[in-house]
Amino acid sequence: SSLEGHTDYVRSVAFAPDGKTLASGSDDKTVKLWDAATGSQMSSLEGHTAQVLSVSFAPDGKTVASGSVDSTVKLWDAASGSQMSSLEGHTDYVRSVAFAPDGKT
Repeated sequence: SSLEGHTDYVRSVAFAPDGKTLASGSDDKTVKLWDAATGSQMSSLEGHTAQVLSVSFAPDGKTVASGSVDSTVKLWDAASGSQMSSLEGHTDYVRSVAFAPDGKT
């Protein structure tokens, strides 16, 4: 099935470690979380001011990281969809995000 909801190009997708949730990052400046089994949109994470280039789940599946053309990395609570923090300081696009295997960084 196709997941419809973004209004521009999708640049990155990542499955949660349990395989039940999919995150997608888009040029529409949002990260969307999807139920992988049904294809239904669970939440839309809004806060970036430019295209989202990369998304990643923490190993425990509780946090989603997103990197953007707005030069920030944002951390989101996967269950509630709320923004936990915004990491600033890059002087150019954040093209890739990842968590350490232990999930601490």
